Amino acid sequence: MNSHGSVILVTGATGYIGGRLVSRLLNEGHTVRVVVRTPEKLKDVPWAERVEVVQGDLQDPETMKAACEGVDALYYLVHSMGSGRGFERRESSIAATVASAATSAGVGRIIYLGGLHPDGVALSTHMRSRTEVGRILLESGTPTIAFQAGVVIGSGSASFEMIRHLADVLPVMPAPKWVLNRIEPIAVRDVIQYLIGALGLPAGVNRTFDIGSREVLTYAEMMNQYAEAAGLPRRTILALPVLTPRLAGHWVNLVTPIPRVMAMPLIESLQHDAITAEHDIDEYIPVPDGGLTGYRTAVDLALGKMRGGEVETSWAGASSSDAVADPLPSDPQWAGHTVFTDLQTYRSSAPAAALWNVVEGIGGENGWYSWPVAWAARGWMDKLVGGVGLRRGRRDADELLTGEALDFWRVEELVRGERLRLRAEMKVPGRAWLELSVEPDGTGSTYRQRAVFFPRGLSGRLYWLAVLPFHNFIFKPMARNIARAAEAQAARTAD
Repeated sequence: MNSHGSVILVTGATGYIGGRLVSRLLNEGHTVRVVVRTPEKLKDVPWAERVEVVQGDLQDPETMKAACEGVDALYYLVHSMGSGRGFERRESSIAATVASAATSAGVGRIIYLGGLHPDGVALSTHMRSRTEVGRILLESGTPTIAFQAGVVIGSGSASFEMIRHLADVLPVMPAPKWVLNRIEPIAVRDVIQYLIGALGLPAGVNRTFDIGSREVLTYAEMMNQYAEAAGLPRRTILALPVLTPRLAGHWVNLVTPIPRVMAMPLIESLQHDAITAEHDIDEYIPVPDGGLTGYRTAVDLALGKMRGGEVETSWAGASSSDAVADPLPSDPQWAGHTVFTDLQTYRSSAPAAALWNVVEGIGGENGWYSWPVAWAARGWMDKLVGGVGLRRGRRDADELLTGEALDFWRVEELVRGERLRLRAEMKVPGRAWLELSVEPDGTGSTYRQRAVFFPRGLSGRLYWLAVLPFHNFIFKPMARNIARAAEAQAARTAD
């Protein structure tokens, strides 16, 4: 296969690894095709206009048949963080559908990224599923390279964020005994290098390859090396035998921005040593100049990207497969729903551009411009019931992209300079949106803010009635303070 100028199909292009891989493939001269259920999610990514987009579901044979037509190589980077009955069967079904379409279309190679694990042990549900997906692809009849990687370290990766927040928050840390297990991390840049390099492997190669940094640490050592890199004292870590994966998942959910549904598979993957058993990949893909990236270097690079506002992709950018993805109807009152709304309007002397800058910068470190204690309490309440909470923050301090996470919201629609619509991803008995819009008004501007809630059953209606008294303390001052922040920004600019 040509290492340049090939037609490449990427599944999972909206994910953490996939988003970075697409950019590299394009820069190396490949034609890239992506499969997404909602093309709108790609609207603001830098490479959106440079890829071919196939709209559809990976479980749909017709979608995959069309997507695989004329493709030289297919990257399978899909793994749901969902759970529940039927999870493994659904994952296997998707893999089988994709593999069948690839083989029928004569795709030259499938490249898969799975998880690193020891042999002969009882695997967790998620790790067992990833292993089964690899088996399906390897037995598909299409030559497959199945990489097996452990903890991936990079700015925005879920594994790095879990380490970062645990070390930042807890100087003394009661932890499960698996913090003493041996782990071989790998920098995200090296993962991408291996994925790209797999395009040049001989046509007949069909096997798994373990990949890692060749540096073996305990999870406790990884947290303390992070603490040193971040300028923090070393953490005291107490390994306890009583914390089960479920209890540890609740603990990580409360202490870090990682929601329980994602924390559980991350924690379960750490129940055993995760180190490479072979280095056969060296025979096919040379180690990068200067060697593979060590853990401390990977941490320093990740922190540098975060400080410089250069986080390319984030674990929070991919929606949960279980999340409700239906957009807000254009006219909720006529959409056949019971709907509750809270509308706030505020006239500002600031020009529309200044007001929009405040709107697009909302959330994260900038907060929500009203009663911070109430917003924090709502985030903690969400965490307690296994939700995403308020601490996911934002990828960039100033810029938003369609489809990315913003605290416990998801950017559903972004019309820069005019409208920002956020879909709630916190646990609520119904569906909720917050829409912020800006209009020029003479020399100033008008700010409109609309909260929309579709209740689910009696519990949804009772929920709205319970929070209604707090709206005067939250939404009304929020509109006023956003307008005033814009006026202050405009005054500073004028000076």
